[in-house]
Amino acid sequence: MSEEERNNIEIYQRYSPGVVNITTTTIGYDFFLRPVPMESGTGSGAVIDDQGHIVTNFHVVRGAETLEVTLPDKSKHEARVVGADPNNDIAVIQINVPRGRLTSVPLGTSKGLQVGQKVLAIGNPYGLERTLTTGVISSLGRSIQAENGRIIEDIIQTDAAINPGNSGGPLLNSQGQMIGINTAIYSPSNSGSVGIGFAIPADTVRRITGDLLTTGYVRHAWLGIGSTVNLADFPGLANALRLNTERGLMIVDTYQNSPASRAGLRGATDEVRIGRRRWPVGGDVLLEFQGKAINSLQELASEVDRYKAGDRVTVTVLRGNRKIDVPVTLEEAPRQ
Repeated sequence: MSEEERNNIEIYQRYSPGVVNITTTTIGYDFFLRPVPMESGTGSGAVIDDQGHIVTNFHVVRGAETLEVTLPDKSKHEARVVGADPNNDIAVIQINVPRGRLTSVPLGTSKGLQVGQKVLAIGNPYGLERTLTTGVISSLGRSIQAENGRIIEDIIQTDAAINPGNSGGPLLNSQGQMIGINTAIYSPSNSGSVGIGFAIPADTVRRITGDLLTTGYVRHAWLGIGSTVNLADFPGLANALRLNTERGLMIVDTYQNSPASRAGLRGATDEVRIGRRRWPVGGDVLLEFQGKAINSLQELASEVDRYKAGDRVTVTVLRGNRKIDVPVTLEEAPRQ
């Protein structure tokens, strides 16, 4: 066997016992409106400690009435959700088994990854338990959209075959460290893998799971801007309003007692009619966050999510056609 084959075999034998199959069940109703269990899907997960904690995708466990985890020895265990973060499509669940029965998958780092680096994916595609596929990192720094519309940044792209059922399984490096969680594929015909898969990076997984294990929720940073109008969505609007920019987010309002309102960011003060529509005017036009150009509200939310409560950031706005920098101290987002 080649050195690469031996490495594949070693990684699989050592860490595939730490990859579990997750079955979700929801409750439906029959013709007589009696509750009936309905199996809604399967996915994968990676054991991260000897206390039975398992990291997976939020979309794997979303809406489940019951969760069942199947271990490599075929034993089945009821699981509970410890916490979840829809913004980053990550969830932590837990099963109750004696310590020593579980194999943990070590969490590595996604910092310093290189395109071309070998990766291995282990999961349960189409319910075929603990399937190994290999490939390379095809690209870094990709962005994908979570089911709630939020943008997940710094995504790893790989050509290792990933199919339905792989979601929540680990993407490993040649040392057997988890560098990402497989979360999505690009498949134009919805027929399965075409060699474009995506994984949430390990550094994001570590940050999110740390909060979930500690508090049961993620302490997201909060800016507190409410609704906006994206100038890029309405060509000609900036010119009609005589603004010195053709892009940016016109702030319609800010939340009361939010970091944005306390920092003095301004919402609309009036309305003007242009054609058949009335437009909010008089507020700031948000151009940049920490020096990065912002082109959508989703992009702004993703940038804010890189920081934590208490961080002081700079928001660049156009105010009265004058570009100014506004310092803002972020706070923890309200739970709701």
